[in-house]
Amino acid sequence: MSVRLHWFLPTYGDSRNLMAGGHGSSMSGDRPADLRYLKQLAGAAEVNGFESVLTPTGLWCEDAWLSTAMLVETTETLKFLVALRPGLTSPTLSAQMAATLQWQSKGRLLLNVVTGGESSEQRAFGDFLSKDARYERCGEYLDIINRLWTSDEPLSFNGKHLRVEGASLARRPDPLPPIFFGGSSPAAGAVAAAHADTYLTWGEPPAAVADKLDWIRGLAAPLDRSPGFGIRLHVIARETSEAAWAEADRLLSSLDPTVIENAQASLRRSESEGQRRMRDLHGGGDAYVAGGDARALEIYPNLWSGVGLVRGGAGTALVGSYDEVAERISEYADLGIDHFILSGYPHVEEAYHVGEGVRPALHRRGLLDSGPESTEPVRGAFLPTLEPSGAS
Repeated sequence: MSVRLHWFLPTYGDSRNLMAGGHGSSMSGDRPADLRYLKQLAGAAEVNGFESVLTPTGLWCEDAWLSTAMLVETTETLKFLVALRPGLTSPTLSAQMAATLQWQSKGRLLLNVVTGGESSEQRAFGDFLSKDARYERCGEYLDIINRLWTSDEPLSFNGKHLRVEGASLARRPDPLPPIFFGGSSPAAGAVAAAHADTYLTWGEPPAAVADKLDWIRGLAAPLDRSPGFGIRLHVIARETSEAAWAEADRLLSSLDPTVIENAQASLRRSESEGQRRMRDLHGGGDAYVAGGDARALEIYPNLWSGVGLVRGGAGTALVGSYDEVAERISEYADLGIDHFILSGYPHVEEAYHVGEGVRPALHRRGLLDSGPESTEPVRGAFLPTLEPSGAS
């Protein structure tokens, strides 16, 4: 099977170091995410062959829709995986916004539905539903949007949480934006099974990921649905394994222990089941403190939990040589994962490491439909000329 690579658009800023916060906590980088820098990031993703960039949502970052809209005209083929948070706008308005962006971008919109895992952040937006009720509302929200996108008839809907009367769109999106959806709680699983085109998980060891995929398959089968799967990971890819782990050591050594303690205290208060699973992978960082080595937080070959010491949300990274990272991607692909949403520090430079180093390694494994031929050396902005595996 072939895989599809996506990149990340850190609208809160970028840095050469790990940044603390996110998912309900403030977050910023020493490279401000102004429009000039976001254009550089989008250009780096496009030139390195990524299909789309994921934009986050929350109080800790800039608005996903406005950020994306300003970048459409500066790119040609890059798609945008835009975060949609149900309940903060009307479903009719969201359906209309998606239709407009899909038309103006000539079909380059994908949607990442973020129900909202933290009640404190939701209340700041004026949403006072409980977590399970938010997932109930999300199901209604996506039902309304899908019916507005696929039917010519005016829609009237009277649900437990949402109500619209005589709703219709002057323009329907073509093609329909694929729905990406993540969540690890029972309430999230039910919505994913009913509505997701691609179910997303954060990076865990392959056995745990396989269990989650089987869980969603089991929920979707009675509904006669078979969603695809994606995974969200950071990446530290270098020409050699030693260079990659040296970079992981550098990232950890730059962290103040107080920053780790404060971040973990905040993340322990999270209502997110996925966040709990991320915390369980690194145990609050005790392994690193005891060992003094980044590899003390290697929870599976080339899978590193160090990012989650300070960052909410996705907290694991693939660390290794270009071939090692490609090998781990191949292992996840064997489970049924076909979308890989990656990011790195800083995002511009790491996009080139993936594009110039990891992509050719994936191509040699037959995991990309297109890419640099395996017989050609890799030449790029950040890498030396690399001879492909097997070359003299």
